[in-house]
Amino acid sequence: MELLIADDHPLFRAALHRATEDAVEDLRISETNSLDGVLEAIEGHDIDLLLLDLHMPGNHGLAGLATIRALRPGLAIIIVSANDEPSVIRRALDLGAAGYLPKSAGVADLRDALRQVLDGEPWLPPSLRDVVARAQPSARDALLAERVGSLSAHQYKVLGLVAEGLLNKQIADRLGIQLRTVKAHMTRIMGRLGVRNRTQAIRVLHHPHRVSIPE
Repeated sequence: MELLIADDHPLFRAALHRATEDAVEDLRISETNSLDGVLEAIEGHDIDLLLLDLHMPGNHGLAGLATIRALRPGLAIIIVSANDEPSVIRRALDLGAAGYLPKSAGVADLRDALRQVLDGEPWLPPSLRDVVARAQPSARDALLAERVGSLSAHQYKVLGLVAEGLLNKQIADRLGIQLRTVKAHMTRIMGRLGVRNRTQAIRVLHHPHRVSIPE
């Protein structure tokens, strides 16, 4: 089984690596510290399970999850996050996460999460199951997730750089592509997200509840 750990904190990533080695036998474990690294890994390797930090560079919270799920629908993903708000966990599950592991969880919870998700079953910490079950799913979140998930990996990278404040010329230089290619990507991105300008596109990543989009 191929496991990818995606987290931008080296010490926490190393701790996860050691804990997963102890929890499950015969895992081949690789690591990355950014969403770009995740996208490259799932394109080039047959990853079975991903431990994904919501707030590492390029991830933009749950938008990164939606994109990964669209590119690799069969990939099992466990979110690893310091955020244990029931509404956030509910949204992550609605976007296709197989499990949600708070960073405050212990090794026993990690072991249970890995084994259960690898067996094809969803997993949540016992202390959060009831409250998350009562959190209402959002039809609006589902719509935005579908639209973000429709972006290609290249389009998501372009949108992420726009969200970082880069201009089209800077994005072209960063990605090694032509300026007209960046403009074409942005036109398609705005069309797929159903927004009218770059500001609204960025808000889909950062503040989806503030975006006014047509149904």
